[in-house]
Amino acid sequence: MTASVAIIPARGGSKRIPRKNIRRFRGRPIIAWSVEAALESGAFDEVMVSTDDEEIASVARSCGALVPFMRSAGTADDTATTSDVLLEVLDRYRASGREFAFGCCIYPTAPFMRSSDITDGKRRLAADGFDVIMPVAAFSYPIWRSLNRDPEGRLRMNFPENLNTRSQDLPPAFHDAGQWYWFKTDVFLRERVLLGPNTGSVVLPSTQVQDIDTEEDWTIAEWKHERIFG
Repeated sequence: MTASVAIIPARGGSKRIPRKNIRRFRGRPIIAWSVEAALESGAFDEVMVSTDDEEIASVARSCGALVPFMRSAGTADDTATTSDVLLEVLDRYRASGREFAFGCCIYPTAPFMRSSDITDGKRRLAADGFDVIMPVAAFSYPIWRSLNRDPEGRLRMNFPENLNTRSQDLPPAFHDAGQWYWFKTDVFLRERVLLGPNTGSVVLPSTQVQDIDTEEDWTIAEWKHERIFG
């Protein structure tokens, strides 16, 4: 068994950006970019969308993804984690007699994701001995010299021991790129986490990474995407 499934979690509720998962991004529903990258990668036997929303399901199908079943109410609220959704999807597939050796969680709002990165992630998962592979990006400023700010505007260093340390002498720090997570399904079903003790990474350039959580983020992302992808 070497089959692979792409799982795109796209629930209907979104408080900060209403209908975020199917809002038009550069003329297309934003989820279309993720579905297209997954299909173009050729890395999957099945590309599916997990959703509780009929409109999202319809858009996903029109983009070429499958929606073999709808998400349960228990994994469609604000408290459900990504792992909860993945576990439900894999359990539903197993109940129907289908199992996959590898899975890849792909976020529906990741228009900067490239199909070649998905393919490379699968190759590394199979070859490098990791249980999970995920993309990360370096923080643009050393977090070891970061500040916190109290209600009156007074500043304090989060790591005061680095007050006189030059930025170039501090180690780099990374954050989740928020695009995809390749995983071995047997390990994930046992450990139930993506960021575990044997999670590997690939580093993406900052030009290929953008959080989209606010209206300002959305505007920046479209501007940035147009200049990178044309």
